[in-house]
Amino acid sequence: MKFYTTQKDTYTSIHKRLKKQYNTISIIRFFIATATIVLLYFGLQSDDFIKYTLPILGCIVLFIYLMKLHATITYKKLRAATLIAINQDEINHLERKANNYDDGAEYIDFKHPYAYDLDIFGQHSLFQHINRTETFKGKEKLATTLLNTLPQEEILQNQEAIKELADKPEWRQEIQALGRMKKDGKATHSKLMAWSNNSNTAINKASSILAIIVPVVLIGSFIAYMITDNDSFLSYCTYLFLFNLFLVSGKAKLFKKEIGTTTAVGEILHQYSLIIRQIEEEDFTSNKLNNLKQKLSSDGKPAGQLIKKLAVLFSQMDTVSNVFAALLFNGLFQYHIHIFNALQNWKKQHASSIPIWLDVIAEIETLNSFANLYYNNKDYTFPALNTQQKITFKGLAHPLLNPDTRIGNDIAFSPKFTILTGSNMSGKSTFLRSLGINIVLAGVGAPVCATDANVHPLPVLVSMRLSDSLSDSESYFFAEIKRLKQIMDALETQQSFVLLDEILRGTNSDDKRTGTIEVVKKMIAKNAIGVIATHDIEVCNTTTEYPEQLVNRCFEAEIANGNLHFDYKLRDGICQNKSATFLMEKIGVI
Repeated sequence: MKFYTTQKDTYTSIHKRLKKQYNTISIIRFFIATATIVLLYFGLQSDDFIKYTLPILGCIVLFIYLMKLHATITYKKLRAATLIAINQDEINHLERKANNYDDGAEYIDFKHPYAYDLDIFGQHSLFQHINRTETFKGKEKLATTLLNTLPQEEILQNQEAIKELADKPEWRQEIQALGRMKKDGKATHSKLMAWSNNSNTAINKASSILAIIVPVVLIGSFIAYMITDNDSFLSYCTYLFLFNLFLVSGKAKLFKKEIGTTTAVGEILHQYSLIIRQIEEEDFTSNKLNNLKQKLSSDGKPAGQLIKKLAVLFSQMDTVSNVFAALLFNGLFQYHIHIFNALQNWKKQHASSIPIWLDVIAEIETLNSFANLYYNNKDYTFPALNTQQKITFKGLAHPLLNPDTRIGNDIAFSPKFTILTGSNMSGKSTFLRSLGINIVLAGVGAPVCATDANVHPLPVLVSMRLSDSLSDSESYFFAEIKRLKQIMDALETQQSFVLLDEILRGTNSDDKRTGTIEVVKKMIAKNAIGVIATHDIEVCNTTTEYPEQLVNRCFEAEIANGNLHFDYKLRDGICQNKSATFLMEKIGVI
């Protein structure tokens, strides 16, 4: 918290200073512009205009300098304001006042093996808790990462990179600020990809040669006119100027097609170049980060420099919509033909690298998000990994719960399947989600909400929260049966970690009990690791039949002095207390 408050105070001070400079320069620019107009007026009224020339030129030069300085301060002011907002967001997040981060609701998938059941996306989700991405691809990469289990080697590489990035909070915030200052989006990204994937539409060789020769002849004619004072040369200049415009106008359709993209993505490309430059200039020690950094080049040239060049070309191409500039530059130099050719040459040489560079940015943003999670929660741990189907957690808790009040639990799967009992409100469902979310985090190389962990990363399969699908004419019960079939089919091909919460609620108690017992038997026959939560004691008795594969664990409720108390601590054995009867008696239901 101290880091964020210090950063916020620092940039608040910087922002105030820059705001004063911004206002001061604005006032000076106004007076310089006014002075220029006054000097022009008196110069035109005077018989000796030459004596006003130097002051006027001085004012114009000073005004241009102030414009550039104004633009620089505007950028710095925006950066400071963005960093203030970033640190305020972190303060609000840690104080549990608000969460302004994107929740990834568009990635909710009811058919995914665990995303909906474990609240990976949506309001108050794991994604919203972790997400510090700002680019479209970064957000997409983080979402994709949370939906899959990585190979162990990649998990270890991610752990190393996340630990390193956790110690670079200022650098991480710089990346975040650059992404936030000029937000991209799906539409912008799609336009850039469409441009890079479209085949080159080259201007024919004859037109390209004329675009060089005619402007050279025009300049030569003008020089000849200045030397000889022969009006014929001035006439040639006029004809050549019009001929240049004629040649450029024939390419109007090509230019129109090109600026349909350039207008949308030019400024975004500039931000990409700044982000890439930050990555290129940073020193890393982890293999993952250095491997990503090495991808930022094409033909031996740094990606940041190349992307910046592309952004400049897009900006220059976009001037075709400025009528005055287009007429002047194209009449003199066939300007937009040269820019168009430069764009096509750039595309031919480097366009295939654009997706790679954007993936690097996305990967860095994803790793930064996990690093931020670890930075904010130094009590988290990075799990040791094994390949013996063993999963052990100490002090396991849900990362979204208040760290001041949450209760941690110890559990080990070696690789016994757990039957979990406990009354409603005792913490069963929260514990199941804690297990699922932390195994998801372990499976991507992120830190887990536990004091110690040793994990065999496995795919996670969950049936906890399903909904009636009216559009598919599908009841809750049938949706649950389909999910169980999905889980069983997945277990045919790979060992997985399974979480089941009160299955078969849509049928009678005998049918539910029989079905649940058969599901448990099928689970252990398929060597599944995991937990099934149930209220049915007879399901728990299955452990006597399979003592090597099954174990009973529970959450208890204490009834003391006429009150019901939950300690949310996991115990061995079967739940004994009848809290539902006690509660109904206490409030007068029975």
